[in-house]
Amino acid sequence: MAELSCLVCKSDIEVEEKVTTGEIVECDSCGQEHEVQVESSLVTIALAPEIEETWGE
Repeated sequence: MAELSCLVCKSDIEVEEKVTTGEIVECDSCGQEHEVQVESSLVTIALAPEIEETWGE
C-alpha cells in the first residue's frame, strides 16, 4: 500500500498497491478527489478533473 499526501489539505491518502492509472481516490479528511497516475512502480496523484454537465445531450 502506498501513502500519498492530499494535494489540498496534506492529509495522508492510502492507495492500494494494485491501483491503475486513471482510478479516482478520495481524501477522507476534505473529500477532494485525486486521479492516480502509475509509471513503472511509481504511484502519484493529481487533482481529479471536475465532471461537467452536458446540456441537451
